[in-house]
Amino acid sequence: MRVKVLILVKAYPALSKKYSETVCTAGITEDGKWIRIYPIPFRQLEYENQFKKYEWVELDLVRNGRDFRPESYKPRDIMLTDIVSRGDIPADGDTWIHRRKFVLKNIYTNLEKLISEAKDKAICTSLAVFKPSKIIDFVCIKANREWSKDKLDYLKSRKLQMNLFDNTDENDITEFEVVDKLPYKFSFIFEDDAGKSASLMIEDWETGMLYWNSLFRHKGDEQKAIEDVKLKYFNDFAKTKDYHFFLGTTKRFHLIAPNPFVIIGDFRPKHIKQENLFSD
Repeated sequence: MRVKVLILVKAYPALSKKYSETVCTAGITEDGKWIRIYPIPFRQLEYENQFKKYEWVELDLVRNGRDFRPESYKPRDIMLTDIVSRGDIPADGDTWIHRRKFVLKNIYTNLEKLISEAKDKAICTSLAVFKPSKIIDFVCIKANREWSKDKLDYLKSRKLQMNLFDNTDENDITEFEVVDKLPYKFSFIFEDDAGKSASLMIEDWETGMLYWNSLFRHKGDEQKAIEDVKLKYFNDFAKTKDYHFFLGTTKRFHLIAPNPFVIIGDFRPKHIKQENLFSD
């Protein structure tokens, strides 16, 4: 089916034995319906096919038969040669008035209600906008610094096999290098409207890139890079913006984890002041 989607989420890349590296992407249709688009080998796409957040794109999608979550689709053409840009929604003065009209049509504020809908097989909600009532902290813990050796070895062996049967001059081959794995996991600790607290990891690509850019700027000082990430997400976004989370479940834990959601992106306009209520 041909679908027009407003892109809202690009998660941090993950390794895939089939596609080398993939990115989980999600967005909403014009009537506010969530759609998960996976897999997409984003960094391997031609430049003109690489979409950005808050861009309307039109492309052919099919239901992902390997994923029971109703919002899950996959591109008919994995390299997105059929994708067409239909323009974007600008930030319009940092209050994001026009973006709000599409993004904030259905907001959850209660974790128990959202998780209940996720566990209900008749509804099976796996993507949502969530507004925390109180953000308590932003924390960082160490993670494995390297990708799975099993996956890396598999990808190396497959690449070798492909090169053995490739007639292209070896000097003309540009090897695709997988993205560096984040050595830390970043999480928000927050409360919902019932006072229930939760800690959810954020997997937004922008979070990872902020860490790597800060690490470069601080000449490899990881502690200073971590401090930069917390300053931006906790001291800026959480405290000064009208902050919302984009939540998504992982297929593996959707039905078995007490809380199957992670933060896959965010929505961070400035608060609307009284004079904004009368603007177009």
